[in-house]
Amino acid sequence: MFSNDKNIETVGQLIEVLRHYIGLQNEYLRLDIVDKVVRLITALLIAGVVLLLIMIILIYLSFAAAYALAPIMGHAAAFCLVAGFYILLFLLFLAFRKNWVEKPLVRFLAGMMMQ
Repeated sequence: MFSNDKNIETVGQLIEVLRHYIGLQNEYLRLDIVDKVVRLITALLIAGVVLLLIMIILIYLSFAAAYALAPIMGHAAAFCLVAGFYILLFLLFLAFRKNWVEKPLVRFLAGMMMQ
């Protein structure tokens, strides 16, 4: 009653459709992973270039500030003042690194991976 030729053919078709579906899901998963990896690498490269440009700008601005302050306080004191500003900035960064770096980075990566 249950094992006629039509039922066997239907089960065979169902198995073929299921194999095709699993293959498509596997391919979709691979493409999704490649897409996310490419977006992550692109974001890292852009961040690296922006950071490099910001560092170059800060170096030139630091020298400009030190040389602008030199007539007022002398070269050594002007360079020490600029260095002190960077030390203060570094200490602030250490104190607030979770709010300024870790949390936004986790949100960015989670948002990218969940899309």
